[in-house]
Amino acid sequence: MSLARRVLLGSNPNGSPRRYRLLAPPLLFLVSFAAYALGVFSVSGGVVFLAFDAAALGVLVTAGLAYRGAGMALAWISVYGALFGSNTNHYLLGLPGRPLGERVAALVEVDGLVFVGVEALALGTIAWVVGAVARRAVDEFRDRRRDV
Repeated sequence: MSLARRVLLGSNPNGSPRRYRLLAPPLLFLVSFAAYALGVFSVSGGVVFLAFDAAALGVLVTAGLAYRGAGMALAWISVYGALFGSNTNHYLLGLPGRPLGERVAALVEVDGLVFVGVEALALGTIAWVVGAVARRAVDEFRDRRRDV
């Protein structure tokens, strides 16, 4: 497998099924949406460009996935799922004075989706690098301990 493919799609050295990793993005979306809807996560107020709680959730889970060998593509999609859950809550539940059609149209506007995508690319890349470096450091530590 080429390096580019391993970085984007991940490696599977221990034989654990990759299909379970694909549950991360929709689960992150649902957890983020529910957490904002139930008040577990809160919006700090004012103009919010980055939903901090959703971003932190996405980054932490993504770093864990990268540590387990997931690829960068899954990292991006997972962080996007968490951030999109926050946006969905804002547009569908946070704007009660507007008709449902208008709220859905605002949710799926291209500029908003692209903005969240750029955030997800940046945060997902950072989280993936942290997870992958942590994995390499732990593997190196284990190898050195074995040699002693």
